Amino acid sequence: MSPSLEFKGKDVEQAVKNACEALNIPKEKLKHDVISYGSTGIFGLVGAKKAKIRVNVPEPLREVKPETVGKKQPNNIGDGDKSLTELPVRTARALDDFKADTNLENPVDFGMGVLQRIIDCITTDATISIKQDEDRTLLRVEGGNPALLIGKHGQTLEAIQYLVEKIINKHGEQRIRIQIDVESYLENRQASLQKLVGRLAEKAKQTRKPVTIGQMNAYDRRIVHLALKDDSGVRTKSIGNGYIKKLMIFPRKNSIREKVSG
Repeated sequence: MSPSLEFKGKDVEQAVKNACEALNIPKEKLKHDVISYGSTGIFGLVGAKKAKIRVNVPEPLREVKPETVGKKQPNNIGDGDKSLTELPVRTARALDDFKADTNLENPVDFGMGVLQRIIDCITTDATISIKQDEDRTLLRVEGGNPALLIGKHGQTLEAIQYLVEKIINKHGEQRIRIQIDVESYLENRQASLQKLVGRLAEKAKQTRKPVTIGQMNAYDRRIVHLALKDDSGVRTKSIGNGYIKKLMIFPRKNSIREKVSG
């Protein structure tokens, strides 16, 4: 059986490139099998797995010691580069290191530490403060690059919150509701949505026709439901399946308050 070596990379192409550089042979002469294509993990942030290939070692190179092959090769990514293409690997590594040396007796403190590690992989000079009340724990992030932490339509922030809340509640005995806000983004969005749905509710009542609000995540839908729950002239309902849904505001036919769904 021909000797073989394994090489890893963020994807198969990178693994092949690493093998070619380590063995000093051109790509067209490299014979390999794909063991794993890798994955980007949850939301591209945590749990990333590298691609792995098995290379049949050419005859002239079979005397090469395995420990000298496949070591990390120099690249053009500096230590200070925060390229998002490398974020999944850096974040997963940071969390693995953090879990190894952290006391899990206080799940909220643990979650704050996880959050700090995640945002440090995305931007620099961001700090976290905490505010707790009876029904939630608010983690405020200030500084750094808010645009990177929030993402398009808040998707990155939503993914980070999902992960941190899951991690905190995995290690805690009682469920803790976590909310993460970056530079008051959620607070400002809530105020903006409340004004919007107020106008749309009035439109629905005046025209006696339902009004549709585009695709919304669960957090935004909750804001709308709560904003209009005491309005006897309209009712709200989420339409569709999955996490992202449309939300509709219906004029009520009578004054009997109906149950808000969604």
